[in-house]
Amino acid sequence: MFGAFSTNHLYYLLDGLLWTVVLSALAFVFGGVAGFFVMLARIARARWLRRTALIYIQIVQGTPLLIQMFLLYFGLGVFGISVPPLVAAGLGMMVYSSAYLGEIWRGSVESIAKTQFEAAECLGLTRWQALRDVILPQALTIATPPTVGFLVQLVKNTSLASVVGFLELTRAAQVINNSLFQPFLVFGIAALFYFCVCYPLSVWSRLLERKLNVSRR
Repeated sequence: MFGAFSTNHLYYLLDGLLWTVVLSALAFVFGGVAGFFVMLARIARARWLRRTALIYIQIVQGTPLLIQMFLLYFGLGVFGISVPPLVAAGLGMMVYSSAYLGEIWRGSVESIAKTQFEAAECLGLTRWQALRDVILPQALTIATPPTVGFLVQLVKNTSLASVVGFLELTRAAQVINNSLFQPFLVFGIAALFYFCVCYPLSVWSRLLERKLNVSRR
């Protein structure tokens, strides 16, 4: 009844780990680009733009990522749109990332004293020039640690992509366990792989935070 764990199973898990990293990278990069525009909208002078961005963030943060993936994968099928698992998982996590990164970066920008904007305006800089040359470089040091911390959460949240059939690490472990019936071994190895990816990122985040705190003193 019970099978033996082999190197082929290990390679299968490693392949799932590779797709986990790929999905995390895609969600972080494209979600970060979208999140930057969300941040700009949140600090814009136009009230309607700020409110639109806020509503977007509240909808994304107020609904589970799992439901968002379901809607993209199964919901679009109702309209005759076939969405591959990678696209559904990638879009779902990109939307999720854009909302959270946008808020992280918005908070970092708004933590900079308003006198910095005023000083830039006194020098004749436009709002965009002040943001680009004065505010964002300072906000970057504040935003870096929580951004890396969010990346750790993003890697772990890729496990939700298994529900739409995307073959990442958790899905690979499920497939192997269905044939071996050794959940402790299979999912223990999967957890170890997650740890090997997330722990260095967590350490890096703490080191960045300490380094940046020292540099601001």
